[in-house]
Amino acid sequence: IMLHSTLALSLLLIAVSSNLAMAVKKEKRAPQTLSRGWGDEITWVQTYEEGLYQAKKSNRPLMVIHHLEDCQYCQALKKAFAENEEIQEMAQNNFVMLNLMHETTDKNLSPDGQYVPRIMFIDPSLTVRADITGRYSNRLYTYEPQDIPFLIENMKKALRLIQTEL
Repeated sequence: IMLHSTLALSLLLIAVSSNLAMAVKKEKRAPQTLSRGWGDEITWVQTYEEGLYQAKKSNRPLMVIHHLEDCQYCQALKKAFAENEEIQEMAQNNFVMLNLMHETTDKNLSPDGQYVPRIMFIDPSLTVRADITGRYSNRLYTYEPQDIPFLIENMKKALRLIQTEL
């Protein structure tokens, strides 16, 4: 019996470790999309400069999401953002979208500090909308998962402001 259970255990260990190896391999092979988990159906621009160009050309606001891979608040917001159909649809159809894991040289994108997550809107006239803020006075452009309805309102506001100001 002892031999039998040792054999069964070692077979189990082999099965588990080969599954892990396959999972690790799969992970490595998957192409890194620009979405980084924020929404695979959305067309993302690669750089801030490209975003500004596309916003001006298409007359759509640019939405910039600053985030970091190892930030739990970013991960939580990303999950809520990616799962929200209204946000995904608006992002896909009405915005030029950019998510960045590094800071831009444009100081207008960090008016109150370089924290993450931080979401800012830039008008097609290339004006950073410092007037479209989240709910927290200490970090004006941050959103938490429960702020998704508020973010949706701000996305609508960014769209509304273009139409009224041009």
